[in-house]
Amino acid sequence: MTTCKPCTTPVDLSSKLSASDGPLFHDPTLYRSLAGALQYLTFTRPDISYAVQQVCLFMHEPREPHFAFLKRIIRYLQGTIDYGIRIVKSATHSLVAYSDADWGGCPDSRRSTSGYCVFLGDNLISWSSKRQPTISRSSAEAEYRGVANAVAESTWLRNLLLELHLPLRQATVVYCDNVSAVYMSDNPVQHQRTKHIEIDIHFVREKVRVGQIRVLHVPTSLQYADIFTKGLARQLFQSFRSSLSVCPPPAQTAGES
Repeated sequence: MTTCKPCTTPVDLSSKLSASDGPLFHDPTLYRSLAGALQYLTFTRPDISYAVQQVCLFMHEPREPHFAFLKRIIRYLQGTIDYGIRIVKSATHSLVAYSDADWGGCPDSRRSTSGYCVFLGDNLISWSSKRQPTISRSSAEAEYRGVANAVAESTWLRNLLLELHLPLRQATVVYCDNVSAVYMSDNPVQHQRTKHIEIDIHFVREKVRVGQIRVLHVPTSLQYADIFTKGLARQLFQSFRSSLSVCPPPAQTAGES
């Protein structure tokens, strides 16, 4: 596919992969080999994390629509083959996370997909796109499970920086675009409808109480973690990709080596 026509996004907005769509793919080994290679690429290309996570759900029994979805990722990479994460010197050392979830996005199991990204100063250092292990009964529950994952990752990073003798003095801010999830993170009242996610709630609240974490609301238009939970329109996708510092290398001026 080195001469294929590039596309502008790795995911078609209208596509939701299902385990029963279309006929079985004739070469499952090829599918698994390509999907595995793309998994390694997500270490430096967070913009394809959601798309790769989707194709990896069907490794056991790939079908023709799944392979077409995988080929679209390759077409996208063909047009952005020189892109990667740009790391720059940052004036700040604050830890900021963005968390999002696509409630009931899986057409087969109705499980949600949660995603997060964590910035140290101006640089992206951690990200994830993963289907949640259990079904969420509301969008607030799905979002809150995503927040708990982002808080767990942020807590690990804070401890790592402490071991590196770079302790963080300020609380880590976790941005979420669901008002109910933000409210639950700070409200001491335990509602009947949230008892089944009590562990996640107490975990996040404990971190908020000791001053390590703050959960704040962010408008959906600025929720960068959206790129890890669903397909996005071209303009929004490219805007979020730029915000994650995924870009081509800077042009060299004359005389540079």
